[in-house]
Amino acid sequence: QVQLVESGGGLVQAGGSLRLSCVASGRTVSRYAMGWFRQAPGKEREFVAAISGSSVITPFADSVKGRFTISRDNAKNTVYLQMNSLRPEDTAVYYCAARGPSNATPRTRERDYDYWGQGTQVTVSS
Repeated sequence: QVQLVESGGGLVQAGGSLRLSCVASGRTVSRYAMGWFRQAPGKEREFVAAISGSSVITPFADSVKGRFTISRDNAKNTVYLQMNSLRPEDTAVYYCAARGPSNATPRTRERDYDYWGQGTQVTVSS
């Protein structure tokens, strides 16, 4: 089993930045594709970004392209989401997710991920 714990959320003004971290435990996830999703109040959870085990493939949702970056430090079993130029519409609970050990290709669908964190709240004030 893989446990994921997110951190780094908080309250920030529009235009500001935050960096989310997701630390994995239980197994080494260096070969797992990892993803970030978010869920705003009253809305369904949506894809934000993902990263392959090798960090070569990094798809992003159109809404965050050019503002968010994703990276990973396999030595620390950690994935990061750097969020810049934040907007009020980025307000949501952000979830980290991991695919299984045989799935190193990042996907944009929730159902392709096997492990999920509890989420961290990001609130962007206008």
